Amino acid sequence: METPIQIEFQGMEPVEPVRSAIAKHVADLESRFGRVTACRIVLKAPGGHHRTGGHYEVNIHLALPNGREVTIDRTATADERRADVSFAVNDAFKRARRRLQDQVRRMQGQVKTHEERPT
Repeated sequence: METPIQIEFQGMEPVEPVRSAIAKHVADLESRFGRVTACRIVLKAPGGHHRTGGHYEVNIHLALPNGREVTIDRTATADERRADVSFAVNDAFKRARRRLQDQVRRMQGQVKTHEERPT
């Protein structure tokens, strides 16, 4: 990776086990695909206004060569398991791995393209 990993914690104090788990996930992505040039992760803690607690949000932005990007910012529907920070991080990186895999296939030309209809 050309730039260091940027990890931002919003609404919570930085936690070393979470930071190391994120670094491990990023290293796994980089070892699988090897062409990640920059990575920014934002981990948002649940708001304190709910009685039962909220869900963690994990936003991931990966920069690839040739100006291509992979962004995971959609939070899944209300799922009880997202109240656990480790599940939220693992789930977000699972989605990132899938999107990165699709983007790499497009870059390598392994995706079937359709010809335009004759007019």
